[in-house]
Amino acid sequence: MHFHWLAIVGAALAGFVVGGLWYGPLFGKAWMQARGIDAAAAKTGANMPLIFGGTFVLNLVAAFMLDHLYLTYDAPVGQHHALVIAGIIGTGFITTSIGVNYLFSRLPRALFLIDAGYWIVMYLVMGAIFGLVV
Repeated sequence: MHFHWLAIVGAALAGFVVGGLWYGPLFGKAWMQARGIDAAAAKTGANMPLIFGGTFVLNLVAAFMLDHLYLTYDAPVGQHHALVIAGIIGTGFITTSIGVNYLFSRLPRALFLIDAGYWIVMYLVMGAIFGLVV
């Protein structure tokens, strides 16, 4: 298999940027409120290098797996199918999985919508990047 290493790194970086925007200026305050975290507590006791480094590594794994999935198709995937496949992963697998966890954990619906929305958008952005090369 011929992996698209530049696209994998680009998709991982893009996922990281989406997360920064999503949990920062877009939904950061609503997410902290739904999680029960105040701004002062968010800044204390967190190992930020571990959090951000671990997030980037996990994004690399997700991007690698997405590329691997695209490479299993016999024909070129193209932009449309790359987005459809990424959307199916974000909506059909990730969102439903965390939805089950959130239901049993009795977490707020607002938190689910914020987190699920992030995963859908993140995978769509990754899919768009891969759609340019696969």
